Amino acid sequence: MAETNNAGEKQFAIQKIYSKDVSFETPNSPRIFTLKWEPALDLNLGTNVQTLENDMFEITLTITATVKIGESTAYLVEIQQAGIFTVTGFTEQEMGPMLGSFCPNILFPYAREVISDLVSKGGFPQLILAPVNFDALYMQHLQNAQQNSQGKTLN
Repeated sequence: MAETNNAGEKQFAIQKIYSKDVSFETPNSPRIFTLKWEPALDLNLGTNVQTLENDMFEITLTITATVKIGESTAYLVEIQQAGIFTVTGFTEQEMGPMLGSFCPNILFPYAREVISDLVSKGGFPQLILAPVNFDALYMQHLQNAQQNSQGKTLN
């Protein structure tokens, strides 16, 4: 059979998913294990998009979780979970949500699993991160960018 090329057809493919960077620190061990376990979690998320060749993009989701007991850091875990995605045929308006929301949403469960495993292996109770609404985070990012650009034009 002849191979047909449907120009303009929307295509999405996951090429590879991998852990790009992983860090786990317990700066106050073993003393931290003697304290009453009443943790406070500080969670930071970030994404980065790098354009590769042939409609391929590397999306990196960075998650940093810092858990403290009082003023003492119990542990700090950070992961850069990355994926290479092929994205073709989408309009410029569609590419933003694809790269800024859809792809990080695919990467998040992988990052969540790595974090949970690292924390457990570090001797702490399992850390299970709640689902993240990447659509809402992407919309918030767009609103912040729009406000920043409006503020610069008013000055």
